[in-house]
Amino acid sequence: MKRIYVIVAALLVSAGAFAQTGWNLDKVHSSVKFSVSHMVVAETEGAFKDFDAKVVSKTEDFNGAEVSFTAKVSSLNTDNEGRDKHLRGADFFDAEKHPEISFKGVLVKEGSKYKLKGDFTMKGVTKKAEFDVTYGGTINTGRGVKAGFKVLGTVNRQDYGVSYGGKLPTGELAIGDNVDIVCKIELDKQA
Repeated sequence: MKRIYVIVAALLVSAGAFAQTGWNLDKVHSSVKFSVSHMVVAETEGAFKDFDAKVVSKTEDFNGAEVSFTAKVSSLNTDNEGRDKHLRGADFFDAEKHPEISFKGVLVKEGSKYKLKGDFTMKGVTKKAEFDVTYGGTINTGRGVKAGFKVLGTVNRQDYGVSYGGKLPTGELAIGDNVDIVCKIELDKQA
């Protein structure tokens, strides 16, 4: 009988060790923004207004958490209707053929810092990508548990077939190749 209790206890401990916690995006308190060099001397900024993320973690510090993210290209907004229409078109994101930008990967703790590593897909092209992450911590609000993150990274748009734009008379690119991404993410722990 004692052996049965030991086996049951071991099963419960191992089940707890593999317990997963799901986290949903709090869209009201999150943002996905980008910026790119324009005419060498300035930057143009934009955001995606329709996006979602899911996180599944086996640890309290999110090390090894599985992350999936999507942004609807049609929700791209740079506060300029003509530019937004052009960006959604075939010259840039081609929203009709490629309606989403996505990421699927893992959050990895390296010392006191975090990296988000995985597959980034834009305009139908998938490549390995890595982003720096600042983990803001968790808090019990009395109405649920929240977690916060800031994700920073850069992707080269040419790597994903977003190659529109010419050169200035000086030889510099009118539109920069490197696109800086800044995501401020707040998550709600699933009940």
